[in-house]
Amino acid sequence: MTAYIETATKQETAVLVSLATPKQPLQKAKEYLAELSLLCYTLNIKPVSTFIQNLDRPQTGTLIGKGKLEEIKTFIQTEEVDKVIFDEELTPSQTRNLERILERPILDRNSIILAIFAMRAKTRQAKIQVELAQYQYLLPRLTKMWSHLSRQKGGFSGMRGPGEKELETDRRIVQDKISLLRKKLESINKQSITQRKTRQDLVRVALVGYTNVGKSTLMHLLSKSDAYVEDKLFATITSTVRRVVINHIPFLLTDTVGFIRKLPHTLIESFKSTLDEIREADILLHVVDASHPACEEHIQVVQQTLHEIGAEHIPAILVFNKMDQLEEENSANGQQHTITMEAISNKYAEQYGHQAIFISAKQQKNIDILKDMLYQQVLNKHLLIYPNYLKSDHQ
Repeated sequence: MTAYIETATKQETAVLVSLATPKQPLQKAKEYLAELSLLCYTLNIKPVSTFIQNLDRPQTGTLIGKGKLEEIKTFIQTEEVDKVIFDEELTPSQTRNLERILERPILDRNSIILAIFAMRAKTRQAKIQVELAQYQYLLPRLTKMWSHLSRQKGGFSGMRGPGEKELETDRRIVQDKISLLRKKLESINKQSITQRKTRQDLVRVALVGYTNVGKSTLMHLLSKSDAYVEDKLFATITSTVRRVVINHIPFLLTDTVGFIRKLPHTLIESFKSTLDEIREADILLHVVDASHPACEEHIQVVQQTLHEIGAEHIPAILVFNKMDQLEEENSANGQQHTITMEAISNKYAEQYGHQAIFISAKQQKNIDILKDMLYQQVLNKHLLIYPNYLKSDHQ
């Protein structure tokens, strides 16, 4: 039995739905829907319209109100839309109720992110990590899956599941599968720990940041490797480690999975070994898309995730990438970008206690300055491993 969501062979259409509440103002809801739209395009799903419900609090049974549901239903029937995707995490009962009312497959943000991770998984470890996260997502939803899979071959939206087995049997099978996958991951994680121990004689630098900020491009520049680069969300979900040398000092540079708002906790748990590459790093390069309107929130999301995995104490350099795009925007607005960038650098350097620099990985601007900053931090860590280094002939 497999339990996963796969991408459609043809481009399906969808409407996107979100909530505007006192805790999530209208502007935030719009930003989240724009990001959800990018996630959908990554899966070859075409969003044709968005709906935002203004409520004081979510509706328990359907998340949104009856009036908005009728509006959505009329639209999807008229336009023959394939599915409805909610930016909020839906409970199993909400999903059942919404699917019954709207008569369309219902997905939420978590299921979309899981599907992208499944599509991106290439290594054995990544595939097991994603499969584990998907089974954990599936377990509380088995009641809904069983009722649909009794009628639909392969399930809705490509999710394959337990067929017509008894519900309790299904639960036991899924729980056994989760247990088996955890054991497999535990074995792989032990191998990863052993591999990291063999690299303890080198300083370790990890690239972290929101998804699609240019980490892999920077990885390519610093390591001269053929790091996979694609302008899509979660272009890479596996850690890539390269040996880099700056001014005769070698160190290990790791490109890690990008973070995102509302990242499913099942993925964080499943990708523990991958996140260990961050947690055990000596230095972090926190890459930020300086041109993104939600740049500040992206920084906060990454900082919060680092805190959750116990890596907030690691020395870091804030690398504001895509300065070329920011310069173009500021120039169009008649602003002096040099002042703006200096002000931003000082603000975040003071707020987080890290050095900060603006670069353009694409145009290779300020890369040498970044290398000098990185070299100084790597040298300090290198001297802790090799105290007599400066007395050697390397300098």
